[in-house]
Amino acid sequence: MIAMIRGEVLEIGLDHAVVDAAGLGYQVNLTPAALSGLRRGEQCRLLTTLVVREDAMTLYGFADPDSRELFTVLQSVSGIGPRLSMAILAVLEPDEIGRAIAEEDLKTLQRVPGIGKRTAERMVVELRDKIAAPTAVPAAAGTAAAPADDGVRVQVVAGLVGLGFAEKAAEKATAAAAAEAPDADAATLLRTALSMLGTGR
Repeated sequence: MIAMIRGEVLEIGLDHAVVDAAGLGYQVNLTPAALSGLRRGEQCRLLTTLVVREDAMTLYGFADPDSRELFTVLQSVSGIGPRLSMAILAVLEPDEIGRAIAEEDLKTLQRVPGIGKRTAERMVVELRDKIAAPTAVPAAAGTAAAPADDGVRVQVVAGLVGLGFAEKAAEKATAAAAAEAPDADAATLLRTALSMLGTGR
């Protein structure tokens, strides 16, 4: 198990970063909130979870212990795997997830693409005793990225396609998100587009 990685940030993508640790470049999948605290060429320290499948080994990174624990707990729900867990953490803040579970707020949970009514109901039932109360996690520090120009939109579309959405749907959601917030950075644009895809807007 790779529980932590520390080193220089070599590359930053929309949903991942490449970190040089002892001469090896590790690709770490991250949420927009975690990515916002990274800068290319600077040192970083990320808590990680290695998910091993028959066809791949994927490293997921988090800025704080609460987010990593929540990532693991979410996967205890039937039908929720690593990719959907990351989508949940990309759309909702940890305290929003805890509050939605505690208050049985299915609509908030359904804002996440891939979470329908039945899955939201399962989350409430299966996580009620595991997520006792909302825990606010401060956003990672960092300056905002560039406004949502064409280059940023291409990155957002690529990120959505990487999460499993059809390219046409990803382009439509990205365009709608950019229209609502033309000055949004890539992380904000991705979060908004994911919310739109989750609500069918």
